[in-house]
Amino acid sequence: MGRSACLNGRPMLRVTAHISIDEKELVETFVRASGPGGQNVNKLSTAVELRFDVRASPGLTDEVRDRLAKLAGRRMTRDGILVIEAQRFRTQERNRQDARDRLLALITAAAQRRAKRRPTRPTRASKERRLDEKAHRGKIKTGRQGVGDS
Repeated sequence: MGRSACLNGRPMLRVTAHISIDEKELVETFVRASGPGGQNVNKLSTAVELRFDVRASPGLTDEVRDRLAKLAGRRMTRDGILVIEAQRFRTQERNRQDARDRLLALITAAAQRRAKRRPTRPTRASKERRLDEKAHRGKIKTGRQGVGDS
């Protein structure tokens, strides 16, 4: 996952065996990060804002796009642009790699289909156990009742 490959001389990010993303589709901007960094935090732009246009990407199927939109939640804009902010690390390169890794993880998760649930029925033994337990609880509660003083 995340290996860079070249297709027709263009660098591609390999997500799965069937999904690759052209690196030109990723827009990275570097901004100043909050948090740790010492003096660098006020001088250097180490945080990364990665933007990926999900709707315009030719490498994704409609199914994957829909699941990705659900997984992304608030990180997806109305225009279908996925925005990932990374400022965990003190260096620009590590934050850049972190943002790309998180993008790849999201797309990989969206590429996996959920197995359809097959409805099952309770077994006869489980029904009997449930009814036996109900009867047992009923006897316990009946035993708690006081003798009527009428």
